[in-house]
Amino acid sequence: MIIFGTKGYLYQLAILTLVCGSCGNPAAHTLRKRVTKFTLFFVPLFPISTKYATQCTFCGAEQKLTREQAEQLQSQAAAAAPTYGSPQQHPHP
Repeated sequence: MIIFGTKGYLYQLAILTLVCGSCGNPAAHTLRKRVTKFTLFFVPLFPISTKYATQCTFCGAEQKLTREQAEQLQSQAAAAAPTYGSPQQHPHP
C-alpha cells in the first residue's frame, strides 16, 4: 500500500502599508506565499504549486499576485525596514 497526497504551507513574507483596492483604506497588508507539496508516506517531497497574495488587515480582502510582483513588493519592504543592531560606519579623521 502506498500513501500519497498533498500538504499546504503558508509563509508570511512581509507586512506592507498599501491602499486596499477593495475598501480603499491605507492599511497594513500581509504578503503571503502558499506552497503545495506532494507527500509520500506523509513526507513532503517537492512543491507542486506556489501562489502569492496580499491580504488587507482592515477588511480581509485578498489579492493574487504574480511571482515578480511579490518579489518586487518584498524588496520594497526590505528597503523600507529599519535595520536595528547593524554596525554603523564612522568617518575617520
